Amino acid sequence: MSFQMPSTLMIQGTTSDAGKSALVAGICRVLHRKGIKVAPFKPQNMALNSAVTSEGGEIGRAQALQARACGLDPHTDMNPVLIKPNTDVGAQIIINGQAIGNMDALDYHEYKQTAMQAVLDAHQRLSEKYEVIVVEGAGSPAEINLRDKDIANMGFAEAVDCPVILVSDIDRGGVFAHIVGTLELLSESEQARVAGFVINKFRGDIALLRSGLDWLEARTNKPVLGVLPYLHHLYLDAEDSINSSDLNSSDNNSSNPVETAQSRCKIIVPVLPRISNHTDFDPLRVHPQVELEYIHIEDSPPPADLIILPGSKNVCADLALLKKHNWPEKINRHLRYGGKLLGICGGFQMLGRTIHDPDGIEDQTGSSEALGLLDFESTLQKQKTLRNVEGTILSDNSTFTGYEIHAGISQGEALANPFSEVNGKQDGVVSDDGQIIGTYFHGLFEKSEALQSILNWVGFKLEVTQDYNQVREKAIERMADAIEENINLSIL
Repeated sequence: MSFQMPSTLMIQGTTSDAGKSALVAGICRVLHRKGIKVAPFKPQNMALNSAVTSEGGEIGRAQALQARACGLDPHTDMNPVLIKPNTDVGAQIIINGQAIGNMDALDYHEYKQTAMQAVLDAHQRLSEKYEVIVVEGAGSPAEINLRDKDIANMGFAEAVDCPVILVSDIDRGGVFAHIVGTLELLSESEQARVAGFVINKFRGDIALLRSGLDWLEARTNKPVLGVLPYLHHLYLDAEDSINSSDLNSSDNNSSNPVETAQSRCKIIVPVLPRISNHTDFDPLRVHPQVELEYIHIEDSPPPADLIILPGSKNVCADLALLKKHNWPEKINRHLRYGGKLLGICGGFQMLGRTIHDPDGIEDQTGSSEALGLLDFESTLQKQKTLRNVEGTILSDNSTFTGYEIHAGISQGEALANPFSEVNGKQDGVVSDDGQIIGTYFHGLFEKSEALQSILNWVGFKLEVTQDYNQVREKAIERMADAIEENINLSIL
């Protein structure tokens, strides 16, 4: 199949989680396979899963995945505006990879004109380097309350005059209502730039859907570009939220096609309200010898080999909720029975005695008593640490790759026994009894050598070697194959 793509193509969704991120990644890989210079772009992203670029900026994790699909290193131009909520009414605003401060919704609404200029400038820079830009929208273009000064969906599409593909998830039901209703709420000019529809996550015989597709095309006078099948076990980095089906379940390890020994390492992660970079745990979710459970903080954790305290965009507030729901006692009981405890980034800071936020970086100014499991204190600072790293786990000299995204430093006697070393600088902590590890590094489990090292510490020897980067790459290829087989891009 040969086709001429527009220089900028935008994917918008009828709802959040309709499949925009995966569709953009797949289209990017299709074009990359054909030798077309392509780059991903998301004007505005609201997400707590982020990645660090080579120039030391911060962008949404989905755009880092899409860059990989293009054969590129992530760059801040691919996501010029990133919003990281730290309260129910406020968020940290990141422009061109760097945090500029916290804003509430009304303040940010007034700031949007400035943000739009950053978006258009970044898009222009990409357009000068690449033949095609594949753009991901945010949420839905039919969110009426967000239409004024919109920079994330049709506001951007109108500004750069690009066509739009509208994707909708049939698995959640109401797909025809979602598509027709979304169109009805758009202006005439916005409706005109919708080039067609993609229906995502269809299960069953496509013949059963044909009459509905014919009706939709007749009703809207726009083509259905294709119907993507439900791709089971498609492991792509989540943009933000944890899927509700992951809570209190072992996900899909039981149906993993890799044959394994009967025993599995049981790992639980409490789901904090402001959990960040939970993609840290994707390599655990898909490993056939690991049983990972996300646990509501209101619930009691089951017996486990390892508890992981994840990162948080509001460490003190999430810590307060852990205390409210009696997690200090739950963690101490887990440790008394010989279980291991790992804290990552904000979870690492929770392990110490005190967390100080003198400038109100995440919420209110002040200090919070932490879990008191280790002798150190953490202080949040205005300047973020943003970097990709390659280091060594000191206990066995195994190597790891990862990244830092945090606004604090930790100091205290416990840090005299570090967890790792990067470029001669020590990081993290290992408790004197060896039961607790804390580290600022995200992404520890992606490299098989580091995963084996950490699970050896837990007391579990893996019999299956699995590099998550290869798992991710196979997922991108599956998505691209599905697009080539099921979507008629030549209509564009």
